[in-house]
Formats: sequence, structure tokens, C-alpha cells
Amino acid sequence: MNPPFKVLIIDDEAPARMLIRDYLQAYHQLSVVAECSNGFEGVIQIQHDRPDLIFLDVQMPKLSGFEMLELIEQPPLIIFSTAFDQYAIRAFELNAADYLLKPYSKERFDQAVQRALDQLSKDHKPTGNLSRISASALPEGEYLDRFVVRSGTKIKVIPAVQIEYFEAEDDYVMIHTPEGRFMKQMTMGYVEEHLDPREFVRIHRSCVVQLSFITQLEPYDRDTRVVVLRSGARIKTSRTGLKRLREVLGF
Repeated sequence: MNPPFKVLIIDDEAPARMLIRDYLQAYHQLSVVAECSNGFEGVIQIQHDRPDLIFLDVQMPKLSGFEMLELIEQPPLIIFSTAFDQYAIRAFELNAADYLLKPYSKERFDQAVQRALDQLSKDHKPTGNLSRISASALPEGEYLDRFVVRSGTKIKVIPAVQIEYFEAEDDYVMIHTPEGRFMKQMTMGYVEEHLDPREFVRIHRSCVVQLSFITQLEPYDRDTRVVVLRSGARIKTSRTGLKRLREVLGF
């Protein structure tokens, strides 16, 4: 007989965790290895236990479910469990096993678990792009106000207001702040699309700067300038980038 699949429950509400654990008692194929009350704990526990399946809330304090997933290189199968239905489409794009909308019945829970068991028996894993899903939790018309990155063995939350500029590094972006540089897997297009255009401007195909960090614009040639930032960094604009700066700054 095969050992049971390992399950991790991640939800900031104790009653929600208790309900899932209670419902799972009917499944000998599944064994709950741990519970977590926030995304920080979830990242650590996933690395420690390597669960096959997680029940994951989306909106949690400290770190959302989506932000947590961005930090997991090889995520387990996911059943989302949340009171908010606006994330369902994005969840299924990530090939989640199911999406439970709270409050849900035992029958609906059983359907989700059966789907998960079917996929686990086929060794199915999520295949969506987990590196850039935080924007899925944004209300329409709002922008990202923070980025979650790994810094060695630690997890760091960087408020957008502290970011001087973003610089392309192949399939990654280097985030420059007064505290140092941090790398995250995402594209410049994603950065530009999900930051407030009144505060961040793409001055070159490989660089997005925060306007409040600009101290000076120096001439370079007729169609470009050198942007000087508080840190002393000097970045040459492209023609299109200079045009964007002129439109935003009004010069």
C-alpha cells in the first residue's frame, strides 16, 4: 500500500483550518503534516515538508497566498480556499486542482478533494507562471505597492515607494533600493504594466525608474538624456523613454 499524500493547510483563520482538517479525516489517502496561519510560515513549511497538496487561502496578513507561491520553485498541487471569488479565473490558469469559495459544503469539499486525488495519482503539478501572479489579487484600476523577494534564506517585502529603479537581467529583474539590490523573476513589461504610471516611467527598454528618485537630467544628445538618481546612478534614456519623461514631467 502506498503511503498517504502529504497535505499542508495554509489559512489565517483557525476555524477554516479546523474545518479542512475535520473534513479530511474521511480520506485515508491524505495525511495533514502541518498547518500555517500565514504565507511566511507556508513558504518555510513547504520547503521542510514537501507536501503533495496544499489548501491555500489567498488574502492573508503579512504575505498573500499568491505572493507566497511566487517564492516556491516547485509548488505542490493547490486547492484554493477563500471567501473572494475574483481570483478564481487566475487560480485555474495556474492549473489549481480546485477553488473552494467559503463557505462551502462537505459535498463541494469532497468534489475538490477527488479532483486533487485524481491529479495526484497522475503526478500532476501546477504549470502556470507563478513568478508574476501577485497582480491577480489587485482590484481593477489599482497597482502593485510591494514586491516579495528572497534574500538569501530570508523573505523580504519591498514597498514600491522604496524602489529607486528596476533593471532587466535576462529573465529576471534587478530591484534597486537604498538598502541594496534584489533579483526577482519577472519581465520589464510586467513591471511597467503593474506600477502606477504617474510614479514609475520606463526610460529605456531595460529600465523603469521611480520619478521621485530623479535628481537631475543631463544632456546626452538631441534625443536622449542621462537620468541621475539619488544614489548617484546614471542611466541613459532612449528616445521613447525621454518622450515618456517629458509627457509625465511636463517639459
